[in-house]
Amino acid sequence: MKRYEVLEHTADLKIRAFGKTKEELFESSLFAMTEEMRPEVEEKEIKREIKIQSADLSALLVDFLNEALYLSQVNKEAYFKVKFDKFSETEVEAVLFGQKIERFCEDIKAVTHHGLDIRQKKDGTFKATVLFDI
Repeated sequence: MKRYEVLEHTADLKIRAFGKTKEELFESSLFAMTEEMRPEVEEKEIKREIKIQSADLSALLVDFLNEALYLSQVNKEAYFKVKFDKFSETEVEAVLFGQKIERFCEDIKAVTHHGLDIRQKKDGTFKATVLFDI
């Protein structure tokens, strides 16, 4: 199963992420966001703990990605993997894994709620459409 695809959009970045579980869907969305910023990575690996509470699953995905985006920019780090210690429809406790970076070649300003769509497909897998403000 592919992790994500880039969808056509006139001004911003729009992706569709895939996962066998909701946790894998969140990780695929994180991976897509990071990949599309095209980081110039260094060798040093890092990890960051995060805790997020939101109203529902959709808000949780946006808040999760925005927190990772914030930490990426503040700490000059790119996160490609996540290990969830706690995952529910409204709460995440996790460790982000990534690498220090020199810089990002593309800038993402924010993850938006606009057009956000999370669905479970007939085969039981999940997909999410996410729009990033660039």
